[in-house]
Amino acid sequence: MPSILVIADLHLNPDRPDITQCFLDFLQAEANQHSSLYILGDLFESWIGDDDINQFSTLIADSISKFSQHTPVFFIHGNRDFLLGKKYAKRCGMTLLPESFITTEFNKTILFMHGDQLCIDDVDYQVFRRKSRSWWWQTLMLSLPLFLRKKKAAKYRNISKKSQMDKPESIMDVAEREVQRVMSNSRCDWLIHGHTHRPNIHSRPQNKQRIVVGDWYTQGSVLVLSDEGPELKALPFNR
Repeated sequence: MPSILVIADLHLNPDRPDITQCFLDFLQAEANQHSSLYILGDLFESWIGDDDINQFSTLIADSISKFSQHTPVFFIHGNRDFLLGKKYAKRCGMTLLPESFITTEFNKTILFMHGDQLCIDDVDYQVFRRKSRSWWWQTLMLSLPLFLRKKKAAKYRNISKKSQMDKPESIMDVAEREVQRVMSNSRCDWLIHGHTHRPNIHSRPQNKQRIVVGDWYTQGSVLVLSDEGPELKALPFNR
């Protein structure tokens, strides 16, 4: 059975051409070699609506669309791009998935998610998360003029950065009790997520695993799933 690729937390934006180029090279190098590609959120540094069409978003859409012609691409929203909608997903050739998605591959039950819902000790963030995922809040935000959404997005990012500086690292990581609850309820063998930027393969009781996909700040990162198990690979930037 062909392998599955999983990526997350690229935070693509025009100010980081090294990340963008690594992603474009990745799509080209891995084209037509795998059964699917899962993008577990935060593909973009920020996303304020599918009507924000520009040269950069068009480049990314065209590149993913070309890849998706031979390899199915699935997308789960992250905390930076939860406003990415059906229109842009269609341009990319991506299938939008719910925030928690269960499938069976390689004789394993796999649960995919972005991972921010596991960080329940960050109470302030969870309050914002519930509000920002609601239909009424998203409808309200998307009804605003584009320039106002850009200002609000910048404001939210600044607030988030300041808030993270004041929080212990442990609060911004997943809560073990929530991991136990989610894995027990879903009966999954592999829980795969991003968000925390702490790539690792955590062994758990009963031969289960929690697998954290890496971010793309200093290098690219991809998780490869196959019959042989999960493998995290680094993708160096070309400098």
